[in-house]
Amino acid sequence: MPAEALLPLTARAPGEVLFHRGAEPVTAGRFLAEAAALAARLPVEGPVLNFCADRYLALLGFAAALMRGQVTLLSADRSAPRLADIARLHGARYALSDTDVALPLPVLRPEATPGAEAPNPLIPAGAVAAIAFTSGSTGEPQPHAKPWGALVAGARAAAARFAVAPGTSIVGTIPAQHMYGFETTLMLPLQGVGAGHAGPVFYPSDIAEALAALPAPRLLVTTPLQLRALLGTGIALPPLAAVISATAPLAESLAAEAEAAFGVPVLEIYGATEAGSVASRRTVEGEAWRPYPGVAFDIGAQAAQAIVPGLPAPVPLADVLEDLDEGRFRLLGRRGDMVKLAGKRASLAGLTRILTTLPGVEDGVFLAPPDLDGNPQARLAAAVVAPGLTAAAVVAALRYRVEHAFLPRPLLLLPELPRDAVGKLRREDLLRLARRG
Repeated sequence: MPAEALLPLTARAPGEVLFHRGAEPVTAGRFLAEAAALAARLPVEGPVLNFCADRYLALLGFAAALMRGQVTLLSADRSAPRLADIARLHGARYALSDTDVALPLPVLRPEATPGAEAPNPLIPAGAVAAIAFTSGSTGEPQPHAKPWGALVAGARAAAARFAVAPGTSIVGTIPAQHMYGFETTLMLPLQGVGAGHAGPVFYPSDIAEALAALPAPRLLVTTPLQLRALLGTGIALPPLAAVISATAPLAESLAAEAEAAFGVPVLEIYGATEAGSVASRRTVEGEAWRPYPGVAFDIGAQAAQAIVPGLPAPVPLADVLEDLDEGRFRLLGRRGDMVKLAGKRASLAGLTRILTTLPGVEDGVFLAPPDLDGNPQARLAAAVVAPGLTAAAVVAALRYRVEHAFLPRPLLLLPELPRDAVGKLRREDLLRLARRG
């Protein structure tokens, strides 16, 4: 039986800049020394719950745990109750944090402490390096194990797909513990190219300041919600190489507006916590998605699965896909997202996409009540953020875009939707909104 493959902690040369933290760039050699120094301070046993807001400290803690053979638990929800649940249910022995949070386990504050020169350790490709949790947008958050080989393959595939140039500064607006943020702002500089930004950044002014402080070329990794807010302010950004978006469908109109404003391609990632990032597209070029190098899709009439390098088995997908030419595919919506009324079918995500492209609508979502299938009187509802518009005006605009059976009854006007840090709406919040309707 062949020996298991071993992959280095970082693919970067010792003198390459891995991260920007303040005014001083961090080289790969310095990173390895600081990770080894932190590893020596860690408890003997894991798993470790890592929820550092500083991306460099998050990466340092992840690397130190790997050096000790410990699994890192990743949750984008950094609320104390959620973290306590994860710690209890998944056996965390300690936590790493750069903020003060009361948890029923030891919480260590990682420090970027200079240390002696350290080697670049080799990690078994099949070793589980992290356990990532779904956002809870479709139910209770679920854990998904991430072997080291799959994380490395994903980072290298992303670097190739997006043609990230050496020396690119990577600014992300998504928490490092979200799978999308983890892959693009931690694993990409660790195993691909470019230099991460310690952050965190969230608001438009944060984004502009972070980008301006970094050398070109610059890559912005964000979400549709934050991209819309950024464009809404009209704030000036320094020259960009590209913008990458994920976590929610990106409307073609929003992508086109961003390309016109920033003068660069806006690229979109398709993925899931279960599989990681597996495909991409340039949104203004149409609906077709292209798989990452090495990724394949098995698309059937009722279900689809992704075959991802480094994962032990094909990953069933919650989305309905349509097979296209040359290995490409179209995303039709989530399997649980399809609704049927008056003999007609539609996707809630598709209806939401139409809603949010209406003039004057800043945000919105279509909602299906829990009894939609069993109650002939039940109808779809919608929650909308549209300052200056009435509910009647929004419904009137929808009449020309959707089938009569799918018009929302009622339509709730709200000052904002209860989105989380990456722009997602949790299932319980959607059900609460649907009950209000």
